[in-house]
Amino acid sequence: MVDTPESVLNGNNTVYLAELYTRYMKDPSSVDQSWVAFFSGLREDGLEALQNLSGPSWNKPSHGVVNTGVSSVTAPVAAPQPQPGAVYAQADDDVIRAATLDSIRALMLIRSYRVRGHLIARFDPLGIEGNNYHPELDPKSYGFTDADMDRPIFIDFVLGLETATLREIVEKVKQTYCRHIGVEFMHIQEPEEKSWIQRRIESTENQSEFTVKGKTAILERLTEAEGFEQFLDKKYTGTKRFGLEGGESLIPAMEQILKRGAQLGLKEVVLGMPHRGRLNVLTNVMHKPFRALFSEFQGNSSNPDDVEGSGDVKYHLGTSADREFDGNNVHLSLTANPSHLELVNPVVHGKVRAKQEQLGGSRSQVMPLLLHGDAAYSGQGIVPEGHAMSDLRGYKVGGTIHIIVNNQIGFTTAPHYSRSSQYPSDVAKMVQAPIFHVNGDDPEAVVHVARIATEYRQEFGKDVVIDLFCYRRHGHNESDEPMFTNPHMYKVIKNQVTTRELYAQRLVAEKVLSEQQVQDIYDDFRARLEEEFQAGNAYKPNKADWFEGKWEGFANAKGEEEFRNEDTSVSEEVLKEVGKAISTAPDKFNVNKKVQRQLKAKSKMIETGEGIDWATGEALAFGSLLVDKHKVRLSGQDCGRGTFSQRHSVIVDQETEERYRPLSNIREGQGEYEVIDSPLIEMSVLGFEYGYSLAEPNALVMWEAQFGDFANGAQMIIDQFISSGESKWLRLSGLTMLLPHGFEGQGPEHSSARPERYLQLCAEDNWQVCNLTTPANYFHALRRQVCRNFRKPLVIMTPKSLLRHKLCQSTLADFSTGSAFKRVIGEIDQLTANDKVKRVVLCTGKVYYDLLQTRRDKGIDDVAIVRVEQLYPWPKETIKEEISKYTNADVVWCQEEPANMGYWGFVFPRLMYICQELSVKGGLPGFSGRRASASPATGLNKVHVAEQQFLVEEALGGKLEDLPTPFARETKMAASKL
Repeated sequence: MVDTPESVLNGNNTVYLAELYTRYMKDPSSVDQSWVAFFSGLREDGLEALQNLSGPSWNKPSHGVVNTGVSSVTAPVAAPQPQPGAVYAQADDDVIRAATLDSIRALMLIRSYRVRGHLIARFDPLGIEGNNYHPELDPKSYGFTDADMDRPIFIDFVLGLETATLREIVEKVKQTYCRHIGVEFMHIQEPEEKSWIQRRIESTENQSEFTVKGKTAILERLTEAEGFEQFLDKKYTGTKRFGLEGGESLIPAMEQILKRGAQLGLKEVVLGMPHRGRLNVLTNVMHKPFRALFSEFQGNSSNPDDVEGSGDVKYHLGTSADREFDGNNVHLSLTANPSHLELVNPVVHGKVRAKQEQLGGSRSQVMPLLLHGDAAYSGQGIVPEGHAMSDLRGYKVGGTIHIIVNNQIGFTTAPHYSRSSQYPSDVAKMVQAPIFHVNGDDPEAVVHVARIATEYRQEFGKDVVIDLFCYRRHGHNESDEPMFTNPHMYKVIKNQVTTRELYAQRLVAEKVLSEQQVQDIYDDFRARLEEEFQAGNAYKPNKADWFEGKWEGFANAKGEEEFRNEDTSVSEEVLKEVGKAISTAPDKFNVNKKVQRQLKAKSKMIETGEGIDWATGEALAFGSLLVDKHKVRLSGQDCGRGTFSQRHSVIVDQETEERYRPLSNIREGQGEYEVIDSPLIEMSVLGFEYGYSLAEPNALVMWEAQFGDFANGAQMIIDQFISSGESKWLRLSGLTMLLPHGFEGQGPEHSSARPERYLQLCAEDNWQVCNLTTPANYFHALRRQVCRNFRKPLVIMTPKSLLRHKLCQSTLADFSTGSAFKRVIGEIDQLTANDKVKRVVLCTGKVYYDLLQTRRDKGIDDVAIVRVEQLYPWPKETIKEEISKYTNADVVWCQEEPANMGYWGFVFPRLMYICQELSVKGGLPGFSGRRASASPATGLNKVHVAEQQFLVEEALGGKLEDLPTPFARETKMAASKL
């Protein structure tokens, strides 16, 4: 009797084969040559299939059946000795090999479907994209013929079956991997995660069984999504709304994420999305009143009349809401976003991180949910930046659910012109995120993958992607004509039945609902919209939401100069307590000798109260806020040590590399100090910190550029969020940006932080821009970010050479009781009588010390130097007070930067008004600085030194008529500058 494969190859024999294969891998001569030929003839995926035949690598059986009494090295085994009673003893090796080959080929086929089944899945609702055939998914590619389709094959409970015919296997894998859902997960390297997904989708053939109530709910959400867009199209024909038509399944998908997430402990979701579909999400997910939106379509503001600000278009706005699902409450917040699409991503992540820490650090209770367009997801560099940060200590948020609303077009550009990869989601493979491609016209499949994605995120705390294949019924906006550029696609779309209609027909065919019930659902919603539309005529927003939650009790500051009384001083007792902590390392801690010298120097500064340098002043600011139980968060490239080796807020043991943070060890019950060496990413890290500051007003949140010009890489965050967010969206932030700046002969890069850019953005008290000259003033500037009852972003041009400059020092008294921030610092030296002073030189930042030293060296006593520490809000009255002391002096602005950069363009009109009001000699301010230049600075040190010396001496001694102004361009000096 010939043994059949199903009787020959069973659980015992798979162990036998696995052990045989293991011995072969260690030493091919240890097995019979017939097995050597068999094993060596298998392809790589066949060998992997053989390994999987006896179970996954993390769950191999502990027992063995191959006789191991003889060394495989010294005595090769012709054939394994069978154990008594083993099934394989009944069959010869040829039969086993044949059965094994069947199993291996079947498992190779199954694995190919797991890896590449998505390539023939039907997830394009338009039927334009996709293939019907792939050779690696064809049984013939593995040696099977039509005659083999009904022969039982042992597959050891893969797919849940011990044996199955090839026909059954192909049917099952196609059902699971090739219908309306395509799954990419085999790139995941963590066995547990890969196994979880495999079990989750194969145990159900990748579909959910919905109840009548569940199916009806899906139809209701689709009706709301489609009905809302059709209603807007009728009432406001041709008006831009960036509608969701073609992607309506997004709404039930989001509802499922919220519902399932709430069941799994989710308390809050922070959303970020582009403008497409935002109005639909605002109303149908966030439950913004329809009447409020209709009022905005009539041109009314989304805020009460007494709230100032520029506002923004409807499809950029955010909101917040509370939703309940099966008795579980979930708070939702949709973050405002400009048209810069993916720019909101890091802002959302920063907000989520802050909210998680407010809940004790729980990642599972607060989740980011990001929506993307397909072209933006694959094309915008900020997307891989976000993935790169997703599992880093200072930025992880426990995973993000990404939904790509895949319209299969970017504005007018087809996918094959906009990316080099198969899918827009391919970028997510950099973090081994599972990816679910799903047909948007199968809403049950969409809801199914939304549920799996939520469960995966909650289980593993990692990113997951839903690639929602849909289409865009209209052009880029409702007035755009897509036939100009994409005629084939839009001919198909023109005849495409809507998702709601398709699903309604399906439910009627399944006898879940009658046609009348479907119509009633639609009519009821339309009637509700008509009622809300009428109510929109009289709708008035009754409040703005910017002082709710964590922001309760804060004020909106306009006219910052009025807020001069904030107390930022600290008692000497607390200063010394902090000083002791920052100058002390633990016992037996192997501190680097150079760092040890710095610690001793700090100790001496605190002990004597003299010579406190910039880094120590900063540490005193941080520590005093921590003592007051505020959080201090600082991130940026190498900011733990400090770019210039000045900070050392993280001390590394030279033997063990253990890390010690002195500021975290001041006293019991203090605030948390978090300092993070960020990845080499500017835009996303700055966006993250901005988002963090939006959600946590009681922390000092800072981003430090390694050099000030590194902020160039984050300019969109600065322009679109930090400088304008309050005006556009009523969102306050106390974020502090530290930008090292100063001309020290280091060349075009790393000299200028481009202060002119920040000054150009100044208006309506939107933020503060400073270039400070003393450690004490820096201390007070940082502390006032937290100590006052309003929040404004702060941009500081921080020093480089001044970090260790002998003149850039403060005393302990400058920090303690009675001290305060100084927007302007007047003359400090003893000069001639005020009426004998011939010139007042105004400046900001490092150049002050060059002016001071040169004046002292030359014994000049009739030129006063006034430091403008805060450039914006412009301290007009204080500057007037200083200039008015010198009744016979002219006024000169001195800067290191070229005339077309730096502060001059901002300062000149303001100084001009002051000079005219005070009838200053000459009437107009003069300028001393480098001539206009395309490059920020020279790369030649000798040229730098000569330029610096010239501009300083010019400011201290040149005649006013020789100094260039916009009204004296014909002079020789003016020509040399401009």
